Order: sequence, then C-alpha cells, then structure tokens
Amino acid sequence: MKFIIKLHPEITIKSRSVRQRMCKLLQGNIRNVVRHLDEDVKIRTEWDKLVLRSQCDEHRQAIVDVLACVPGIQSYLEVQEHQVTTLDDILHHTQAAFGDLLEGKTFCVRAKRRGQQSFKSLDVERYVGGGLNQHCNPAGVKLKNPDVQVNLELDGERLYLINQIYKGLGGYPIATQESVLSLMSGGYDSGVSSYQFIKRGSRVHYCFFNLGGPEHEAGVREVVYYLWKKYGSSHRVKFVSVPFEGVVNEILEKVDNGYMGVILKRMMVRAAAVVAENLAINALVTGEAMGQVSSQTVTNLNVIDRATDMLVMRPLIASDKQDIIDVARQIGTASYAEKMPEYCGVISQSPTIKAKLGRVAEEESQFDFSVLDAAVEAAVINDVRQLEEKWQTPSVEFSQGNTSDENSTEVILDIRPPEEQEAAPLKVAERPVVVMPFFKLANQFSSLAADKTYLLYCDRGVMSRLQAIHLKEQGFDNVKVYKP
Repeated sequence: MKFIIKLHPEITIKSRSVRQRMCKLLQGNIRNVVRHLDEDVKIRTEWDKLVLRSQCDEHRQAIVDVLACVPGIQSYLEVQEHQVTTLDDILHHTQAAFGDLLEGKTFCVRAKRRGQQSFKSLDVERYVGGGLNQHCNPAGVKLKNPDVQVNLELDGERLYLINQIYKGLGGYPIATQESVLSLMSGGYDSGVSSYQFIKRGSRVHYCFFNLGGPEHEAGVREVVYYLWKKYGSSHRVKFVSVPFEGVVNEILEKVDNGYMGVILKRMMVRAAAVVAENLAINALVTGEAMGQVSSQTVTNLNVIDRATDMLVMRPLIASDKQDIIDVARQIGTASYAEKMPEYCGVISQSPTIKAKLGRVAEEESQFDFSVLDAAVEAAVINDVRQLEEKWQTPSVEFSQGNTSDENSTEVILDIRPPEEQEAAPLKVAERPVVVMPFFKLANQFSSLAADKTYLLYCDRGVMSRLQAIHLKEQGFDNVKVYKP
C-alpha cells in the first residue's frame, strides 16, 4: 500500500530551507498519527511530495481517514508503483491495473511526468490511450467527462498508477507556526477558530473559564478532545480550566449592569494572558465575530484588548454566523456545540455597545483583583490526552414542588440574578420561596437550614441544573431542580 502526498501549494513556493523544514515536520506529524496503525510505516520526502508505504493493508481505510485530517496536505494519491523504461512497459502495467474497468465505458488517459525520459506527457497519453482502446473493448475515448479517467504519474523510471485521489486539509504542518492559546467555550465559534489555527500550523492549547459548573466543563473537555484527536494529535497540548465563578460574583455585585459583559471579557483576557505567559505562549485566540453580540462591537473589542499587551487574534471577525455553523458541521464540532449547556446569568439587561475606557476603569476600580489572581492560581492544567476519560457529573432530581403538605421540608430557592427576580417575582402557592442569586450559593448555601430540601429555580432551567450539580459535588444532597 502506497500513497503519494502532495504538499499544500503555499509550502511549495517557500525557499528551499523553509520548504525542507516544513516537509520534515510534516513527515514527523504523519508518522506520529499513523504509528498506532503501523509502527513500521515508511515515509520518504521528495522535492514537492512525500511517499508513504505501509504493509498493513488491513488498516488501509483508517490510514486514508487519518491523512485527510493532517494539516499541510493538499491531496494524496493511493498508487501502484512499477519500474518502467519504455512506453510499452507503461501500457502493460496500466492495462493490467485498469483494463477490466474500461469495458463498455468511455475513458481518457491523463499523465504527469518529471525527470529525463525520451517521450513527453502527451506521448504517454496518446500511446497508452490507443493501446487501451485497442485491447480493452471500451466504449471509446472521451476527453471531457469520461466514465473513467486513467491517471498516472512518471518520476524518472518510476510509474505511479493512481487508484484514488483524496482531498487533504491544506494549510501548514503543525508546529511550523508559533503556539497559541484558544479561549474555549465549547460553542460553534471557539471550536471553529481553534480548528483554523490548527490548520494554519499552530499548536493550539485551550483555556476554559468555568462559569457554569462541572457539566459545562465536561462538555468543553469533550469537544476539545475531539478537535485534538481528529486534527492535532501529532502534538501534545494543554487544557487549562480556570474557575471563574468568584470573578462572576465580583462583577455581578460591583459592576454596573451595562458594563458587565465587557468587563467579564477583560477579566478573561487578563487571566488568559497570564496562563499563556506561564506556558510560553505569545498569542490568544478567540471566536469573536464583529457585531455578533453587544461585547463584540469594534469599540468594545478595542476596550477589551486594552486589558492586556498580548496579541489577541480573531480569525472569525468578519464571518457570518451561518458560515461559522456550516464550518462547524463540516469539521464535526457542531454536534457538541448544539448540546452545550447555555450559561444564563452574566447577561446584562441593557449592555453598552460603546464602552468608554474611562468608565471601564472606574467600574474596575471597585473590583477586588485578588479574586482574579486567586482564580488564575487555582487553574487546573491537564494534558489533552487525559480528556479522553469521561467526566462523571452527579445526577440531579427534578421536582414540581406542588405538594400541599404543610409539613413538607421542600423550599423553592430562586437563584436568578436580582434584576430577573425584581422584574418577575416568583410566587408559588403554599410553598415557601427563598431568594439567593446563583453567584452567592458557593458562600451562603451552607447557612441555610440543613433539614430542608431546596428546589433550585431559574427561568430556563439550565443554571438551576448546573448549580444543583455543583452543590452535590460539594457534598450537599438536599438539592433538586424545580420545574414549575
């Protein structure tokens, strides 16, 4: 089994030294991802291509699938190789390989040639085409849109008969460009932006800001592992989880409602910059697209970027949402994004679209930055390979809480943000309701009566479920989710 691997065109136009370096890295990357299928795989580098040989025919389809996802490959050809010196030799091998396929069908021959031969490519096409037409009983030669196109390549005295042509990923081999740290939420945007930098040749490390508890992190870990395993497994990378609930608490309590979103993003950028520096990474990547949400106006992005001196790159900045979703479906991350729990809580009721830097500084002067420092200090760094193990999050019970038993120990706990509580107070007949915003649960839930069962409530049921799981992980078994 043999494959000719064609380089991405941007590689072939590089200087000799750069091209050689990229080819060497691509050779190593391919070996890394194919090794588990064939430990003895052979890969040879030539001027504008690589040649892969494997004796493990039983893994043929797996190798085909793996090569499709290796950055730096424009296309790859599954071939048969023969030594030839004359046109008769070429015709003989071509007829043996393709003769049975041509009976009753129109065909044409396409040849590419390099090296020193006594004939030209057109001579090969005419001679081989005429011979096949004479001996294989086809329906005739048809140069445009034939039933069968016979493809062959000559390199000196080597004849490559092409059984199949596969499309590659393109881009640059991983590690030809500098590493980046991708701010990963698990949605459509962050998955696609991470993929684009993998394809461009960067080792992409991942930073997740945990705002919604263990279930959200479990979902993000799953999509990160998928991206790495499918497109970037030639290199080891890191997954960093930063507990950001305390930061959210500070913002909700001390920052003006309209500036919450912008300042939350600034805190994330600050924290990510510290994480990146600790990993010797010089750039951050986000999935932000201009105008998609209020924090992503040009003015607000400018204000966000001023929180750090580190380069922040946004590959999707001018992309339409539907285009992003289409790419997510193409690369396989859409199925993860669709089921990612939506975090409802740090959403301003009237967010500003033109934040003023002076006002931002004023709002942040109330913020206790030791909370941000503590979050970064508590960050957990995992080798991406550890993410293969599924995270088991505690299950939670649901309750309608509609019993009229006066002796019931169930209490409804309204965990919505204060603005939502004031706009639509929760009233439940014959059932006590206690108000405690979600961002206070970590510090104040233990102060509630331990002999009661608390039914957590929020409008969409997402935050209540996430917080119930989080409390169960902290050892509190007296929590359920309230369904009106």
